[in-house]
Amino acid sequence: MENRTADEERRKKDAEEARESEIDNIERSGVSTAQNGEESFRCISIIGQIEGHYILPEGQKATKYEQIIPLLVSVEESRDVDGLLVILNTMGGDVEAGLALAEMIASMTKPTVSLVLGGGHSIGVPLATAAKRSLIVPSATMTLHPVRINGMVVGVPQSFRYMNEMQKRIVNFICAHSNARPEDVTELMMRPDQLATDCGSIIEGEEAVRYGIIDEVGGLDRALALLREMK
Repeated sequence: MENRTADEERRKKDAEEARESEIDNIERSGVSTAQNGEESFRCISIIGQIEGHYILPEGQKATKYEQIIPLLVSVEESRDVDGLLVILNTMGGDVEAGLALAEMIASMTKPTVSLVLGGGHSIGVPLATAAKRSLIVPSATMTLHPVRINGMVVGVPQSFRYMNEMQKRIVNFICAHSNARPEDVTELMMRPDQLATDCGSIIEGEEAVRYGIIDEVGGLDRALALLREMK
C-alpha cells in the first residue's frame, strides 16, 4: 500500500512538473502541444513583428525566428508529434527571416496547417501559404505590398535590383504554395489607391480565398479537422 501511494505521488508530481514546463514553454516561445489518446499536434504561434538580424525595441511584441527554427526541426523529427498548426497574427517584419521560416515550414513532411487570425500581413502572406493547407477566419486581413528597406540605402542600380529580385522570390513562393496567379499577386502589391502612405492592398478572408492565396475560410475546429485528415 505504501509503495502504491508513493508511486501515485510521484506520478502526480511528474504530471505537475510537465504542466509547469508546458506553461513556461508557451510563455517563452508561444509553443504548445494539443494531444489526446490518439494524436498529438504541435501549435506554434507567429505573433507581432518577426524579428530578424536586429533586436526590436522594448515593449514591441515580436517573434524571434532563431527560436522558431529549432522548434520546426523538433516537430519534423519527433515521433510523438503527428502534425503542426501555425497560428498567425503578424504585422510582418524581417523579410529574410520570414521567408526562411516559410521555406522551413514548406519543406516539412509532417502535416501542416496555417490559420490566420487577426492579420497575416506583409511577409506573413508567404508564411500563411507555406503550410500544406491554409485557413483564414472571416474577420482577418492580409496586406500585400512591395519589398521595402528601412535605413540608409545606397542609391545605385544594384540596390533596386536586389529589392526587385527579393520581391520576385516572394511572389514566386506565394504562387508556388497556393493557387494564386503571379499577375494577381503583383497587381495587389502595386495598387496605388488603397493604402494612405504606401502602395499595396488589404484583403479580407474571403478575398484571400477568392484570389487563391488561402485555401479556405475557417477557424480552429476546421484546422484541427484538416490535421486529422492529413495524419
